[in-house]
Amino acid sequence: METSAQTALRTVENLATAVLLFDKDLHLISINSAGETLLSVSHKRVSGMQPNQIWPNSSFFYEAIQRSLYSGTTCIERGIDLNLNNGHQIKVDCMITPVVVDHAAEEILLELVDAHGFVRVMQEVSQETVQAAAKESVQGMAHEIKNPLGGIRGAAQLLERELDDKDLLEYTGIIINECDRLRKFIDRMLTTSTHPVKLDLNIHEVLEYVVSVVHAENAHKVNIKRDYDPSIPNIKADREQIIQVILNLLRNAVQEIDKDGHITLVTRIQRQVTIQHKLNRHIIVIDIIDDGPGIPPEIESGAFYPLVTGRAEGTGLGLSIAQQLIQSHGGLINYERKDNNTYFSILLPTEQCDE
Repeated sequence: METSAQTALRTVENLATAVLLFDKDLHLISINSAGETLLSVSHKRVSGMQPNQIWPNSSFFYEAIQRSLYSGTTCIERGIDLNLNNGHQIKVDCMITPVVVDHAAEEILLELVDAHGFVRVMQEVSQETVQAAAKESVQGMAHEIKNPLGGIRGAAQLLERELDDKDLLEYTGIIINECDRLRKFIDRMLTTSTHPVKLDLNIHEVLEYVVSVVHAENAHKVNIKRDYDPSIPNIKADREQIIQVILNLLRNAVQEIDKDGHITLVTRIQRQVTIQHKLNRHIIVIDIIDDGPGIPPEIESGAFYPLVTGRAEGTGLGLSIAQQLIQSHGGLINYERKDNNTYFSILLPTEQCDE
């Protein structure tokens, strides 16, 4: 017969919080999907195990669960280092709650929240707010520049018709050409306001197309490795916008590595991920990894804001536009330095295919 705690556990199967249920002998009864994802384990593998078997390198949990079970009191701890069996370490906040029946604790619930993930969500909210304000400011500025730019170009054309000295036509030509260049530059600042036209899309086909473009535009050989998950389904997305995003990130990676450097493209499915305040059952993660130096630390926190760049020849619009295009698809781009590599990760919900 199913216990009340097991019934409750079934109802939280789709929560983003990891929830584990142990019996009074500290054997694992159940774990939800978020728990499997956070701990990188399967229910089948860890069912029946005790905490010291699930986390042999993290004695805290066995001791804390045992203490909470015997005392019948809830234990809350924050910022606990949890060593996973795959060799990775994560920092978690946890709540240990005994399930009391007839004044005796019969089972115990363990709730775990990725502390780093919580910080990331707060950073995401902050980034959305600042980027929205920056986007509005830049687009307003672009419109203000565009009007007098058209007047300057028109005046240069009129002047060109009146000039008798052909040597001076070179200067009016420069004025007209520079006006056209600036206009195109401003148009790129405004293109992200267009809504995506979502059609059926195979993300691996898009990646291979972008790779072919990058190979074609570089005289030297670019070392690009692939690590694709063939089970990833098609999604509904704007092909041209997704190409623009991946091409921008891949070109950045090519510019960062030296001639012997490497770039790796990785695709994976993740479950129970919150993006833009929405819990997604499944998302596609596209990692573009390079062994270059990464974004300078002094601008890292503002890398996705308009006009922020670490290169003298850069416009500071590429990452900002890419982020806005992915956000219009309900996704997000993350940046991370890990193991001396640069990771740009594109997160795209698969639920779009149902829209």
